[in-house]
Amino acid sequence: MELFALSWAALRKAVAELSDQDFERPSGCTGWLVRDLVCHLIIDAQDVLITLVTPTAAEPTRDAVTYWKVVEPPTGDDPLDALIVRLAAAYEDPNLLKFHLDDVGSAAGRAAELADPAVRVSTQDQVITVGDYLGAYVMEWTLHHLDLIAHLPDATEPPTESLARAREMLEKIAGAPFPASLSDMDALLIGTGRRTPTDAERAALGALAAKLPLAVG
Repeated sequence: MELFALSWAALRKAVAELSDQDFERPSGCTGWLVRDLVCHLIIDAQDVLITLVTPTAAEPTRDAVTYWKVVEPPTGDDPLDALIVRLAAAYEDPNLLKFHLDDVGSAAGRAAELADPAVRVSTQDQVITVGDYLGAYVMEWTLHHLDLIAHLPDATEPPTESLARAREMLEKIAGAPFPASLSDMDALLIGTGRRTPTDAERAALGALAAKLPLAVG
């Protein structure tokens, strides 16, 4: 719960610090500019709000790690991805995107703080406790924070705590640890296919390299 709040606040702050020109730069998400990614974050915040008010008495079917599925790496051709691009362009003024994310994002943050971690909720035809659901989103916020700053070298990086937790989750999904020689950030970037490993990094990965990338969604 605390890492959800930490990682989400850091990501929203990073967006708030963007210049108008930054919104037109590419993000780390294939086919998306920074403005498109920020629009996606607004929808993410809406999803959090919806899920937190969708309780169920059913038994959990997922936890914070199994919430994530390994999917095909994005190509930018998905119809939903294209819809995000059109929706982001409709905002026209980057400040409107900032305002909407701050508005809905702050509400999602407050809702998470007030939520009972033991309550079960339903999302995407699965059942998960609130605590695990918010824990899963540490991965979402951390990876998208990296996407946000992919081409913004002076931007603030994600908190070290959320980077470490996201790495731990990805290692559980991979079924093996990443080599200690890789920083948490590099492990996440390489592990999810956001960066190609160098020859030395590939050698250090050993057999794990054959399983990568692990695009999660």
